[in-house]
Amino acid sequence: MAITADVVKKLRDLTGAGMMDCKKALVQANGDFAAAERLLKEMGLAAIAKRQDRATDNGRVFVKVEGNKAVLVELSCETDFVAGNEQFIELGENICSIALKKGYSEVNDELSAMVNDLITIIKENMALKSVCLYELGENEYASSYVHGNGSLAVLVMFKADRSDLFDNALVKEFTNDCALHVAAYTPAFLDIKSVDPAYVKEQEAIFAVQASKLDKPEKVQAGIVKGKLAKHLSEVCFLEQPFVKDDSMNVAKKMAEVAKAAGGSLSIKDFAFLRAGVASCST
Repeated sequence: MAITADVVKKLRDLTGAGMMDCKKALVQANGDFAAAERLLKEMGLAAIAKRQDRATDNGRVFVKVEGNKAVLVELSCETDFVAGNEQFIELGENICSIALKKGYSEVNDELSAMVNDLITIIKENMALKSVCLYELGENEYASSYVHGNGSLAVLVMFKADRSDLFDNALVKEFTNDCALHVAAYTPAFLDIKSVDPAYVKEQEAIFAVQASKLDKPEKVQAGIVKGKLAKHLSEVCFLEQPFVKDDSMNVAKKMAEVAKAAGGSLSIKDFAFLRAGVASCST
């Protein structure tokens, strides 16, 4: 088979490999198109191995909600240029879709193979760092938000007394605003009840040291510690934080106000966010 420019282009269109790589593969395969395609795949796998030591300090995070599932994904790469590449973004979106469809809750061989396929085309090291899957129960709903160029992705999971409450305009606006709130304040806990007791003890110890340096009676110092702890928890607990769109009340009070106006009951079941460069889903 003659190695014409058209044949080289056809192989390039099929594989996404560079023109010179396609020509070399065809020459090595003595013009056998199928053999050249196989060689390129083999060459691609070799190229991936060579690139694995390269740091992947850039990337994007993705979020998708579909049916009764929601997913957060982090895909990393070497450069911010590739992080903005259309094929890179499409890959992240496709990984989200497949994870939702098949219920994948962690990185696996199928998803990693998708990443490797793009590495052979773009020729830059990439890695699938996180796949976090969440399931929604009856009368539950998830709002999502992606900040900037995929630097932060957020999910907030809600529960209502009936599913049609989420069709209410006020509730829709509130659920969207809650996702924006998490992006802005990145709370560490959902509410005070969910705070790890060890974390509370650690903070109390810190505030106790601070209070001990004041020239105050022990009872007063104890009151100061209690006050500082309450203030701190209101800053790190989602439901206690001043609502992003109305800081005259906290998230819990705003939610109660919205639910009452909509004629139902509403609660926040959980939340999660994922930052590019941090391979874990924070909740």
